[in-house]
Amino acid sequence: MKAHLLESVFPTDSNPQGNLFGGAMVAWMDKAAGYAAMRHARSIVVTAAIDRIEFAVSVRVGDLIEVLAEVESVGRTSMKVKVEAFREDPISQGRELCTRGEFTMVSIDQTGRPTPVPKLEDS
Repeated sequence: MKAHLLESVFPTDSNPQGNLFGGAMVAWMDKAAGYAAMRHARSIVVTAAIDRIEFAVSVRVGDLIEVLAEVESVGRTSMKVKVEAFREDPISQGRELCTRGEFTMVSIDQTGRPTPVPKLEDS
């Protein structure tokens, strides 16, 4: 299952040099990972771990950020979600991978207890 998120980088998302705060990027990536996991599990999900984040390219105020998330594997109650973020200059439309990471999401029931998720081929 996949999810897609589009954000615009505003001055409030950046440091005084005009570069995007890493925490803002991680929040967007976590949101997209959650969407992909919820779509697969059809339940509430929580972030259990952020396994790796790689920042490859600086992102500037005014850039567009497209975040793509995909459930890659599932356990009994957890899902590994690959997330990639691309920066795009809205004027030149130049686009490049800027950040990638892996998130572990856990499906929970209404009481907050882990609940089984479907196998990947069932989605």
